[in-house]
Amino acid sequence: MQLKKKYILYFVAISFVLLAFSGPTLPEENPKREELLMELVLASLKQGHYQSIQIDDELSKRVFDSYLERVDNGKRFFLKSDVEAFTTHRLLLDDYALSKNFEFFDIFSQTFDERTKEAGDFYKEILSEPFDFSKEESIETDAEKMDFAEDNAELKSRWTKLLKYRVLLEVDTKLSRQEKAEKDNDTSLTIKSFKDIEIDARAKVLKDFDRWFVNIGHEDRDDKIAVYVNTFANVVEPHTSYFPPLDKANFDIRMSGKLEGIGAQLLPKDGYIKVTRVVPGSASWKQGELEVNDLIMKVGQGNEEPIDIIDMDMDDVLPMIRGKKGTEVRLTVKKEGGEIITIPIVRDVVVLEESYAKSALIENTEDKERVGIIDLRSFYADFNDRDGRRSSVDMRKEVEKLVADKVEGIIIDLRFNGGGSLYDAVDIAGLFIETGPVVQVAARQSIPQVLEDKNPIIAYDGPLVILVNSFSASASEILAAALQDYGKAIIIGTAPSTFGKGTVQRFYGLDEMVPPDYKELGEMGSIKITTQKFFRINGGSTQLKGVTPDIVLPGLYSYISSGEKDENYAMPWTEIKASNYKASSVKKMSSIQKKSALRTQNNEALRMIDERAKWIKEQRVQTEVSLNLVEFRKQQELYRTKSDEFEAVIIENDKLKIDVVSADLEGLKSDTVRTKSMETWHKILKKDPYLLEAVKVLGDW
Repeated sequence: MQLKKKYILYFVAISFVLLAFSGPTLPEENPKREELLMELVLASLKQGHYQSIQIDDELSKRVFDSYLERVDNGKRFFLKSDVEAFTTHRLLLDDYALSKNFEFFDIFSQTFDERTKEAGDFYKEILSEPFDFSKEESIETDAEKMDFAEDNAELKSRWTKLLKYRVLLEVDTKLSRQEKAEKDNDTSLTIKSFKDIEIDARAKVLKDFDRWFVNIGHEDRDDKIAVYVNTFANVVEPHTSYFPPLDKANFDIRMSGKLEGIGAQLLPKDGYIKVTRVVPGSASWKQGELEVNDLIMKVGQGNEEPIDIIDMDMDDVLPMIRGKKGTEVRLTVKKEGGEIITIPIVRDVVVLEESYAKSALIENTEDKERVGIIDLRSFYADFNDRDGRRSSVDMRKEVEKLVADKVEGIIIDLRFNGGGSLYDAVDIAGLFIETGPVVQVAARQSIPQVLEDKNPIIAYDGPLVILVNSFSASASEILAAALQDYGKAIIIGTAPSTFGKGTVQRFYGLDEMVPPDYKELGEMGSIKITTQKFFRINGGSTQLKGVTPDIVLPGLYSYISSGEKDENYAMPWTEIKASNYKASSVKKMSSIQKKSALRTQNNEALRMIDERAKWIKEQRVQTEVSLNLVEFRKQQELYRTKSDEFEAVIIENDKLKIDVVSADLEGLKSDTVRTKSMETWHKILKKDPYLLEAVKVLGDW
């Protein structure tokens, strides 16, 4: 409560600064909305951010580079001469922002409008003639490996390859569909000649690009200003952003329990829509094929022709993915390994019960070890309802259930847990320690506040394993770090470290800071600012470095740089004084690690995961794609074969027996929905290649 009051006063102070600052610098009569918006955002960053923000040439360079990449990420519009002209402003954007000068923005926007009009003229011409897919040519799909085009002729050539690639994707999809129908003797599909398939494919791509250019044309000045202003926020560090009113509403939906109607958190990424989270219990989670890092290429409604959504605006894509419960959406996605598949998902609301903490009993039938597992996918807390569900309360109940069943060890699964309530993370840590500090929280230029567990009652004091991966972030890292520092748990991960997000953000409405005389300019939106940093009780930050597991097992993304360290302008790792606590470590850790390493070498499933991870890394480097139909289809067949080989070894483990905890048996008898959910989870556990190793580590301990 004390911290909350402090930040309310802090941002009230910003409002008064703006009242004093805005009066003499803005025109007395009808000031422009974007001038006030820029002023509000810059003042908020300087006054409220954890870091000391300087509006200087370094910031200007960051804004210039990021804005250019954001607007033309595929290098499909601007010529090299355009960029050279823009570059004369590269060190001036800070000066323009402080003086509320939008000269660069106006020049940039005018040039972009001209280039999009030119591209809009020749893409129709390119698609009016058939493509020759027998030619030996290729397209580079990584814009970072390309320079901007020298002239219109080179730019048109680049567009020709892009459109040919899109048509090739359509042709391959239609050919695969026909081949499957012929193999299955399915007469419901009309078999067409290659010529007709190619004509249909070009018509489909033309329709998609017509829609895309219409969307570009509908962007007004306010939309473009929002992107420009947001770039100033984003280059401070990756978790600080400006949100126009509509974007803030979409953010709230993505962070709620009904994410996009399919239960997936989505973000724009290099022209695609990237899956950043699959919500446990959601339609996507139940269907099982949509995964984090999948890139959505097309969206279709049921059996209707899918729409190519590459380079479409996020606001236009989300309504296509959302929909009424019971309706089907078909997502064409590109997997990490390059495979392109179509995933049918029947929309549903997220069943919140499936997202809450839950436990099960696990028996290793070889060694007769009996342990418990608790699945926790977020540190949830309903702050608007005193009687609402809290992760800390639910975790205590699950631990008590397992203790009552006399388990020999407990596994807490924090994989893909992106965090949540800091205070619940502290309370959960308290279930396993007597009393003492759990995490240190520091605001800008303030003495770190130590958050402690003050409850001397320990719910469980036996062997404990925490499962993490590179997507375990924030509160997950706090819990894992604290129990590691106290020597209360062995951390098992599938990456060299967890995500590395050691910061906390707060939303502030910019409208609350607008002087009364300027209220008629309309809603200004919100700004999300990083205001605090987390530190382990040993003094080290979880920022950037994350938590290093005690045991690292092969993971699909082990060889790919991911997490906070992969973000542009991430805040650095820092260190403060350690808290006063009794540091310890797990006894026999070295012996436990050696035994685990030996088992891992002989585990076929983990060996295959390691091979696939190396293959995925290789595919990410190979960004040049053949535009020859035969070669392209060979590559797609290779992706499918690799995927099938991997799936063949990820099977149910007959050495693991999964049971319901005794305390849940009675309640499940009358709850068919929960029973089905539990059965689905148990099947997932049986196919989890990491679970048996976690059980054996507990046995070694």
